[in-house]
Amino acid sequence: MMLKDEELENKWNAVLKKLEPTFGEGLDMQAVLFLIGVQELGKGYSKFKKDEKLNVMHVAICTLLSKFGYYEFEGLDADGWPHWKSSDKLPHLKPAQQHTLMREAIVEYFSED
Repeated sequence: MMLKDEELENKWNAVLKKLEPTFGEGLDMQAVLFLIGVQELGKGYSKFKKDEKLNVMHVAICTLLSKFGYYEFEGLDADGWPHWKSSDKLPHLKPAQQHTLMREAIVEYFSED
């Protein structure tokens, strides 16, 4: 996808504006990842323990990066949690590059609506 910085910033802000009426202001990337994870898990909102919250965010990250070919969906376990396998080694990215990649993936995710 590789959006220009300004275009990505505008699209990211549009995603946040789209989510604000339902989830409130001040959402950051972790909050958006959590929301995507809950959506992809398909079990609706429930109280998650701390380790489950991390797993929910992992679901989001794998879902998002699968669109770029970095993960391949394997299926659901007995509890209904999705699992992926790494299909391509993720490139070594600096933190700012990781942040940009995740923003691009989130923007793409919400543009599919």
